[in-house]
Amino acid sequence: MINENRLLNEANVFFTERKFDKALFIYSQLSSNFPTNKEYPIYALFCDIASEDVDKAISLYDYFSIVKEEDIDEAITYVEDVVNAYDGDVDKMMEILQDLSASTVDTLDAIRYEDFKRLIESRGSFRVAFEDIMFSTKVAIENKEDFFDFVTKLIDNDFNTTAYSYLDGFNEYFSYDTKLEELYKKLEEKKLAINHK
Repeated sequence: MINENRLLNEANVFFTERKFDKALFIYSQLSSNFPTNKEYPIYALFCDIASEDVDKAISLYDYFSIVKEEDIDEAITYVEDVVNAYDGDVDKMMEILQDLSASTVDTLDAIRYEDFKRLIESRGSFRVAFEDIMFSTKVAIENKEDFFDFVTKLIDNDFNTTAYSYLDGFNEYFSYDTKLEELYKKLEEKKLAINHK
């Protein structure tokens, strides 16, 4: 008997750790064992996209993970439409995602954290503001306090994969900082809590 939830959690952990080949193997297993579940091929697709562009794959993964909690069909349709319209052309697909985001937030490739905080206020929540920019824009962090504040908010709003990316990206700058260790710990605890639901 296959433990579907355990396998999915395992695959998701591999994905967040950027072990895309291992994640893809399990997602493919799930897809063939549970052909009626339309979610699994979507996750496999993200692994495929990761071979071209890791950041975009992670952004899509985070977006899908959040939207599916509210409306799984809408989340699947959104991803499938974007991909199918361009027959798997990752570059074109990403252009659409960037156009979607750019139309929501008139911005360049990076937004200063101060400006992002104003965006949060105007949109009414961190989650909505971050979803607006996550495909097209990087948040430019200029000091340690902003970095820790931003990553904490990512974790609190379930953008766990993106939080890992930021932590890993800045790890060398703050390698001996206890706050950094606390954030990693918070992510690990969250992952454990999700796996034991």
